Amino acid sequence: MKALPRAGVELGGTKCVCTLAYGPGEILDQQTVPTTTPDETLPAILAILQQWHSTKGFAALGIASFGPIDLDATSPGFGQVMATTKAAWPGTDVLGILSAPFNVPTAFDTDVNAAALAEIAWGCAQGIDDFAYVTVGTGVGVGLTVHGRPTGGIGHSEWGHIRVPRLAGDDHPSFCSFHSDCVEGLASGSALMLRLGGRTVESLSPEDAVWEPIVHTLAMMCHALVCGAGPRRIAIGGGVFSGQQHLIPRVEAALRASLDGYMRLPEGAYIVSPALGASAGPLGSIALADTALPIEHI
Repeated sequence: MKALPRAGVELGGTKCVCTLAYGPGEILDQQTVPTTTPDETLPAILAILQQWHSTKGFAALGIASFGPIDLDATSPGFGQVMATTKAAWPGTDVLGILSAPFNVPTAFDTDVNAAALAEIAWGCAQGIDDFAYVTVGTGVGVGLTVHGRPTGGIGHSEWGHIRVPRLAGDDHPSFCSFHSDCVEGLASGSALMLRLGGRTVESLSPEDAVWEPIVHTLAMMCHALVCGAGPRRIAIGGGVFSGQQHLIPRVEAALRASLDGYMRLPEGAYIVSPALGASAGPLGSIALADTALPIEHI
C-alpha cells in the first residue's frame, strides 16, 4: 500500500500556497489563497486541508510561514506570528489554528528555512547539509541549515537585518525603519525601488550604477555567512534576481575579493540560483512536513 501524501502550507505575505504532494514529481493538488486578514485567510486554508484530509488523507503537515514567528517550543507564544507590520497578524496562532483539526505530525518553520530544506531534498543543495538559501524580494530572507537542520536559538535567523559596511560613497537612505545600514534596508527590492526614484527595473542595463551597492551589500552578507556559519553553498533567488543573470557571478566575485583568500571556498560556482526556482517555497512546506515523519514513512 502506498504511503499517504504530505500536505503543506506556504504562508506568504501576499498569497498562501497549499500543496498536497509526495514530492516535486508528484503534486496531487495545489491551491492558492490570498493573504488578507487571519479571519479570512486561515479559514480558507483550513477548508482546503479538510477537503484533502477527508478525501485523500495526508501523513503529515508542514506549515512554512512569513515572519517573524515564535519557534521556541517552550514559549507560550510558540507557533504565533510576532511583531509583523501586517495588520491583524501579530499574535495569530498560525500553528494552532491550522494543525488543530488534524491528528497528524506537524512541523512549523519560516518560509525561507523550508525553502532551504526543499533545495537540499530536491534542488541545488542535494548531498549538502550546510547550506544557505537567500531570497531577495520585498525584503531579504535567509534560510540557513547547519548539519541538515535550520538554525535555532533565541529565534529564527534574520540575516537580512545584519548591519554591513556600506559601499564607499553610498549615502542613499535605507529603506529599513530600524537600521540605516542593514542588508534589507540597502539591497532588498524595496530598497532598489527607493534607489531608482521612479525608474523601472526593466529599464536597467547590467552596467547601471544602481547595481553596485546591491552587489556590494549582498556580498558583505555572504562574507558574514561564510565566516559565521561556513555553508558549503549559497543559493540566491527572489524577485530582484529574476531575469538579472549578471548578479550572481558579480556577488560571488565581490565575495571572493572580500574574503581575499582568508577562507577557502569550494571549487566551482559557490553562489548559485535555486534549482527549484519559484517552486522552492511551496515545495518547502512539503519538505518541512517530511521532517515531522519517521524516515521509513517518507
